[in-house]
Amino acid sequence: MTSIFVQPVRTASILNALFKRAQAQTVLSCNLRSARRAVSTRSTRHTLNTGAKIPAIGFGTFQDADSQVDAVSRALKAGCRLIDTARVYDVEKQVGQGIKESGVVREEVFVGTKLWCNSFHPDDVESALDDSLRDLDTPYVDLLMMHYPCTFARGEERFPRDANGKMISGKTHFVDTWKAMEKLVKTGKTKAIGVSNFSKGEIQQLLDQSDTVPAVHQMEVHPYLQQKDFNAWLREKGIHVVQFSPLGNMNDFYRQTGWSKEVSHMIRVTDQPILQELGKKYGKSPVQVVLTWAVNNGRSAIPKSVIDWQIQQNLEADFEIEAEDMEKIGGLDIKARFNDPSLDYRWRLYSDLEGIEGTVEGKTH
Repeated sequence: MTSIFVQPVRTASILNALFKRAQAQTVLSCNLRSARRAVSTRSTRHTLNTGAKIPAIGFGTFQDADSQVDAVSRALKAGCRLIDTARVYDVEKQVGQGIKESGVVREEVFVGTKLWCNSFHPDDVESALDDSLRDLDTPYVDLLMMHYPCTFARGEERFPRDANGKMISGKTHFVDTWKAMEKLVKTGKTKAIGVSNFSKGEIQQLLDQSDTVPAVHQMEVHPYLQQKDFNAWLREKGIHVVQFSPLGNMNDFYRQTGWSKEVSHMIRVTDQPILQELGKKYGKSPVQVVLTWAVNNGRSAIPKSVIDWQIQQNLEADFEIEAEDMEKIGGLDIKARFNDPSLDYRWRLYSDLEGIEGTVEGKTH
């Protein structure tokens, strides 16, 4: 008999708990809707030292080659207007096809690609760009960058190694490569030139020994590696920063190529409680908070995804954030660099920058 009376009590208790939970969810939903109404999404474009405009939020195409045609097309249809790629990614054909399939006029898309390290000899630079233009199916790119300052041996092999598996370095200095790139601007095959993964000292060499200030420096920046002094110096020189790995990156590729320190025990950047809190405050996701932190610092960011809702989420990450909240994100800086293939490339990358202690050795390819 007891069970006959206990069950209704339990049912009532369960229903009451469900009702309270529903009330809490309703309040949270209302709060989020209110926050969303208070935050308007922007479409910020930054001005390069050439006068050209570059979108603040772009689309990265590193990895996922089989998905890039559809992903690029969908990103452009969703409103993205900055596509970043590179010769070494082996996706330029897919990127070009994706742009065509999107139906977006080429002139509306800012396309950047990167020259790889085996094509740094001055005699190889233009032909390497021609190969990229052919695969991208476009007469020009908006930005051509040197992927790294280090040079590999000339030839078809992108990662030339000796019998012991060591990378074979080239004899060309990156300043000579840069001077060859300067000439390409005059041909119209690229609208601007820039660099990626350079140190402050290496960029200073370009400034001292050439006529062109890089339009862009693409480098690793995220809340765990903020490089505040370097960013300020680049801004002073008129060099726009494009952040790769803007959310931090703990995937297996970076685990193999080497980290600045052991970070496997760290929580992901977007799992940081402060970013979760700020997401609730603004009615945005932690990912969007991190991306708008980049935009509000005057930089561009190139997150990558092949998933529709993530692509849309990234494009809606451009909104105003309060100065005090920017400072809170600034407190997450622990100088943890995820991309550092120095030992494999036989070149001390980022030599005068933060986050190079305890680099882990590993082959990149």
